[in-house]
Amino acid sequence: MSSHVRWLIVILLIVAFCVWVSLPETTGLHIDTDNDGIPDLNLNVQQSLGLDLVGGQRVLLQAELPPGSFSAEDLRQAANNVARRVNALGVTEPTVQVQGADRILVELPGVTDAEQAVNTIRETALLEFVNFSGLGGRAQEFEGRRILTTQQVVIQQQRGGADANADGEAPMVNPLNGQPFETVMTGDGLQAASAQIAQTGQWVINFELTTEGGALFGPYTEANIGQPLAIVLDGVLLSAPTIQARLDTGGIIQGQFTEEEARQLALQLRSGALPIPLRVESSETVGATLGQESVNLSIRAGIIGVIIVLLFMAIYYRVPGLAADLALLVFILLNFAVFKLVPITLTLPAITGFLISIGTAVDGNILIFERIKEELRAGKPLDDALVAGFDRAWQSIRDSNFSTILICAVLFFFGQTPGASIVSGFAVTLALGLVINLFTAVLVTRTFLNVLVDVLRQPLKERAWLLGV
Repeated sequence: MSSHVRWLIVILLIVAFCVWVSLPETTGLHIDTDNDGIPDLNLNVQQSLGLDLVGGQRVLLQAELPPGSFSAEDLRQAANNVARRVNALGVTEPTVQVQGADRILVELPGVTDAEQAVNTIRETALLEFVNFSGLGGRAQEFEGRRILTTQQVVIQQQRGGADANADGEAPMVNPLNGQPFETVMTGDGLQAASAQIAQTGQWVINFELTTEGGALFGPYTEANIGQPLAIVLDGVLLSAPTIQARLDTGGIIQGQFTEEEARQLALQLRSGALPIPLRVESSETVGATLGQESVNLSIRAGIIGVIIVLLFMAIYYRVPGLAADLALLVFILLNFAVFKLVPITLTLPAITGFLISIGTAVDGNILIFERIKEELRAGKPLDDALVAGFDRAWQSIRDSNFSTILICAVLFFFGQTPGASIVSGFAVTLALGLVINLFTAVLVTRTFLNVLVDVLRQPLKERAWLLGV
């Protein structure tokens, strides 16, 4: 078996896999070989579409602190934390951008639960570990109630003295001295948090501490073993467990959590407290700006363009053009498969980048075939001309693709700037197409062309026009 036939088998297997991944009903592959209920092979496949194709939620957030009390860096950090929370909601390509000096715009493609999204985005998730020493059994009386802590007093002072409690409830102070409860450590000392089911069957949040957090928490817990420690979220006491041992690395947050509440709290804690408290200035549900008819027209235009390219290559280059057409179809399938495997969010600019990459893939084949024609006109045998055509065109294809990939990297970098994220989708799909083209334009085209030459060798020797010469 020749190397070309072996490569043909590999390519056909890849094509079969890509066809399976690209099918609309394909959502993944999950295989449990040892029947333990845990998949040993877990391959998720999904197609993500952008806000301009499927609609979603648009939320405008307003900083609650007065102007001048926070910096532009604080606002950018708040936007970054919001973006992390949105990504954890399952949104693969949100738009999170700073607007002006005190606003953040968030666009969530495909999100239908507006209330959950808004609550997850805006909550400060101010977690506090509060000193309840001396209260004994009375600590349980405060569960579910709003209490005043030293950290909340600091935040109120930053807000200009305004009380942030939306419900107007007067927070409870320490009954032992009439003062705010002392905050031992905030959520800034957390390194990780995850929702899990405890042995009791209740949902809890396991947390890990940073080195700095452990330096605060370890000595305090050691000095207060047997005393209650309040766990407070946004001013509300979740629970007041008794300290059992010194905690240097982490512990468990207990409360009457449902699964959804536990997961959402863990998400907020992992994403970090927002450095600036935010309120929702406006929230709206937006429809797909293109509409289904426009999407269908765009797909139809892309199909027509691909057909024209296939016909041009087959008519102008004949047998080599047929090999290029087959390679181009493989190229398209590979792109579709990667779009679902990564997944890559398809917006209109992203689709444009993909279509441009198709043209680039054809350019590589044209360079190869023109070089083969030059070698044949110079009198070289067919096999030698094929080898020389691919070998000598490779450097030009490589250099041109890499130079464009560098431009894509620059576009992607600037696309991370707030307000320019739409550029990222274009850069990603174009760069991905260029990388795949290095495989298909050379290896796949070469395999198909050599197989066709082996099958049609005698007619090709007798009719040079079949090679486009």
